[in-house]
Amino acid sequence: MGSVADGSLVGRRAQLTPGGTTPRSTIRTPRRRRAVHQYVGGGLAELVPDLSRAGSWLLFVEGVPQSQVDLDDPACLDFEYIRRIGHVIDLAFPPDAPLRALHLGGGGMTLPRYIAVTRRGSAQVVAETDTALTELIRSHLPLPGPRMSGGRIKVRAQDARKVLESARPHGYHLVISDVFAGARTPFHMTTAQCAGAARRALREDGIYAVNVADGPPLAHARAQVATISSVFPEAAMIAEPGVLRGRRTGNLVLAGSTRPLPVTELRRLTAADPFPARVVDGAELAKFASGAAPVTDADGLPAQMPEATDW
Repeated sequence: MGSVADGSLVGRRAQLTPGGTTPRSTIRTPRRRRAVHQYVGGGLAELVPDLSRAGSWLLFVEGVPQSQVDLDDPACLDFEYIRRIGHVIDLAFPPDAPLRALHLGGGGMTLPRYIAVTRRGSAQVVAETDTALTELIRSHLPLPGPRMSGGRIKVRAQDARKVLESARPHGYHLVISDVFAGARTPFHMTTAQCAGAARRALREDGIYAVNVADGPPLAHARAQVATISSVFPEAAMIAEPGVLRGRRTGNLVLAGSTRPLPVTELRRLTAADPFPARVVDGAELAKFASGAAPVTDADGLPAQMPEATDW
């Protein structure tokens, strides 16, 4: 997945999605674990054993933390922004119900694993152009197969925006955007046209979730709130108080939908996390984005538009 701006690598999901624990007998962790270093499309990738748990690994690309994966317990979400997206998934859809999910950005594929083991029978597509990274992950951190999950995870080596725009209308319950080139999101993934393509790909009750990394004065985050709010009638933002106050850099999770979001339940779950967060919506969210204009494709110079293999 994408950049972890605040470096929060600890903490454990306090409550699994209803549906039981991960069937540990189907996943086996090697007894001896050694770090793996390999150059991929995005630079030097490192898979490092997480010393806090026997089955857990951390993925870094060019020194930037990208993903955490627990092979013994894929329902364990250590990165705080990933945990918050997990809360949205848990609350927005009926427990155990299989989902059709489109993931824009792959990394260690933490959330596809999470959905596969907590919502058996889900059909998921991951857009990840870095084929070398995908092969590295498949070789050392195998994805749950149909026998374990009852569903499938298909990886498409294409630009995320192109995959999104080619999606069948109203074909997905969930679109998750977590695309990073280093610590930045490619411009073409930040526009109202991109959000509009997500809305077209979503079902009536679908959710668009976006990972935004930003720091003081949060100009990018404000513009992204304005952008998503210009496309979706319902929107909410989840972030730690220190990030919202502009005291430090961090990850902000934005969610958009055509139906009301479960903000009351989100407040309860995110407040109880190891790194508590706030949920901002309604008039407070509009105030946060006050003065910011939606980002459009026309705002980007041609030289800023990444090629299909450049993220």
